[in-house]
Amino acid sequence: MQPTAILQMARGKGKTIPIKLLSTAGTGYFYTTRRNVTRTPEKFKFVKFDPVVRRRVLFTEHKIK
Repeated sequence: MQPTAILQMARGKGKTIPIKLLSTAGTGYFYTTRRNVTRTPEKFKFVKFDPVVRRRVLFTEHKIK
């Protein structure tokens, strides 16, 4: 028996980028998520729970370094 070769076609680059949602309360707490740059060209802003201050606060998008 001869081994069979599995051919895979080249895939294009993804259009999603990983981002960090940083708390505006100044605690340094953050969430990470992915964002599609073609569908959502503006920056993300979410109201989410910050467990350090135990409140819902605004989280803004920052780049992951």
